[in-house]
Amino acid sequence: MKDLKRIAAHLGPYGKDLFIAAALVLVETCFELVIPILMADIIDVGVSAGDMALIGRRGIQMAVCALLALVTGLLYARFAARASYGLGARVRQAQYAKVQAYSFANLDRFESSSLVTRMTTDITVLQNAINGGLRPMVRAPVMLILGIGFSVWMSPRLALVFFFCTPLLGAILFCVVRRVAPMYSRLQKAMDHLNDVVQEGLVAIRAVKAFVRDEYEEEKFRQVNTDLMETSQQTFHYAVLNMPAFQLTMYSTTVLILWFGGRMIMAGTLQVGELTGFLSYVLQVMNSLMMISNVFLLLTRSLASAQRIGEVLEERPSISSPPDGVTEVRDGGVVFENVSFKYNPDAKEYALSGVSFSIRPGQTVGVIGGTGSAKTTLVQLIPRLYDVTEGRVTVGGRDVREYDIHALRDAVGIVLQKNVLFSGTVRENLRWGDPEADDETLWAACRAACADEFLERMPGGLDADLGQGGVNVSGGQKQRLCIARTLLKRPKVLIFDDSTSAVDTATEGRIRTALAKLQDVTKIIIAQRITSVMNTDQIVILDDGRVHAVGTHDQLLAQDPIYQEIYQSQMKGDDGHGAAVQR
Repeated sequence: MKDLKRIAAHLGPYGKDLFIAAALVLVETCFELVIPILMADIIDVGVSAGDMALIGRRGIQMAVCALLALVTGLLYARFAARASYGLGARVRQAQYAKVQAYSFANLDRFESSSLVTRMTTDITVLQNAINGGLRPMVRAPVMLILGIGFSVWMSPRLALVFFFCTPLLGAILFCVVRRVAPMYSRLQKAMDHLNDVVQEGLVAIRAVKAFVRDEYEEEKFRQVNTDLMETSQQTFHYAVLNMPAFQLTMYSTTVLILWFGGRMIMAGTLQVGELTGFLSYVLQVMNSLMMISNVFLLLTRSLASAQRIGEVLEERPSISSPPDGVTEVRDGGVVFENVSFKYNPDAKEYALSGVSFSIRPGQTVGVIGGTGSAKTTLVQLIPRLYDVTEGRVTVGGRDVREYDIHALRDAVGIVLQKNVLFSGTVRENLRWGDPEADDETLWAACRAACADEFLERMPGGLDADLGQGGVNVSGGQKQRLCIARTLLKRPKVLIFDDSTSAVDTATEGRIRTALAKLQDVTKIIIAQRITSVMNTDQIVILDDGRVHAVGTHDQLLAQDPIYQEIYQSQMKGDDGHGAAVQR
């Protein structure tokens, strides 16, 4: 229930709508409960005495009660809808804001498909619980208590039937709810798996077609789809058992009341109108029990969804700004002091171990190493995308944990290994780097990244539409646009994480020349090609998460066997300075 309380705290201004909706249900129920009394009076007094005036008055009173019940019901629908969809919007916004505050370590704990389900399907479950559950939640207890009260007032002896049938129905419904409760969590997890496969299949649709793996993907989807279907069938197979249980109890109760009531009428201890009114209360009491069972089922499912939403809202960002964090980065100097790091605190092995080296402000440093040597992990520690496990990283002479996190990341520009563009135009994507940049500034960044070459040929230029995820441009064009976007930040530390791998060597050379003109900017270049780093001020070689060697191109070429091996494998037929030898 604490998860529901946490979510209810997001009602905000919609809490008033929820209270009004509940009050309207209470008023509506009171109007409906008066009708059987009026009906009994018509039969026992008006009809038996032939009093048409009484019949007319009671008939008008019944019509007024029915009309008022209708009006309050319509008003309830309006306020309940405002409360449910308002709460859904606020909780969804809170989840999205929370995810934006997550560090990479937090995001590693949730699959993206699961986050999507928690912000859509689970929110919908909560909204349906309010829309479909608030009315019976308020109405059922009132109808149950007043219905039993009025029926006891009409005929205490006949009301004894309730005390035999009601516990039987309650026991059956308890067993159903107890059985179904854990199934809802499995149902939502099955939905996560389905969303995961759909998302992966659609994102990689071009690769699927290129490798003619459509049948394999269809089979994979069929498996998760079937799993969701079977889980849903099993869950709702038990959930709908409350309906036959209710009907069995209701019809049994009705038969018993008619049997005993008929005998009492024949004995002269009960009137026909009283039996008619009593049966109306019986139906209302039975309906109230049915509504209570439905509320339990709704609550059971909403509790599963509330728990999943609560996990997102409860997750504490592992990285946050310190109180009174430093808001200005002095320069681009970077120092790693005996840094060790592992992604999971329980992991046995470190991704980085004992890393120590320094970069002076304005230097250009290359980082190379084999696949899995933790090059990307290394540079992600600089803008605090992850925090070090041991040791410390300093930027501008201060530990990165002392900075306000937004100030630090504004001063560190990083072109990620996986290039990400967003739906919209080129201009909108570039302005992620500088929202106030004018066209001249945008074109200057594009020229530095050699993106102007293809932008000038694209219809619309800066206003060209990139499509979802930049599907309208090639891999190399994506990389150049990402470089231009990062340059617009004017950072003090500029990190390229293998961000020219899809660019030809001639274009890469022009990009390096443009970057060399940037003054007072520390540049860290992760690359697979030795030509990308051979002209840097120093080169760091990583091997299995450790610093193997640090030096210039000439020093490493003369002394380091790993660097020599990389050089020989990549530079055959080269003159030693990155230029091809004429044969």
